[in-house]
Amino acid sequence: MPDGYFGSYLTLAIYSLAMIGLVGGTLGLNRLVSPKVPGKEKMTTYESGVDPIGSGQSQTTIRYYMFALLFVIFDVEAVFLFPWAVVFEEIGVFAFVEMMIFVAILALGLLYAWRKKVLDWI
Repeated sequence: MPDGYFGSYLTLAIYSLAMIGLVGGTLGLNRLVSPKVPGKEKMTTYESGVDPIGSGQSQTTIRYYMFALLFVIFDVEAVFLFPWAVVFEEIGVFAFVEMMIFVAILALGLLYAWRKKVLDWI
């Protein structure tokens, strides 16, 4: 590989061109060897094994979005809790107190959502 300041950019350019060539070659090979037999059945919309009926537009209640938002919030909580639990013995009391405050705030949010009946799936 080339040395020097611009040698790093040359190496990056070579790897980038190789990557683009591999991706382009794979996509081109796929286009070349894939079967092309269009038909009425193949061109219909597939939705969970059920034939599509009516228009594609439908009303979704706000409750679904609230439920999804709560899931994301508590999923992020799990992402923060895992690395904290891995190094729990090394971080000390201060980090433990901070995590308990974080969990308490999320618990208050869950309690609020429960009291507002957002978690009732009707």
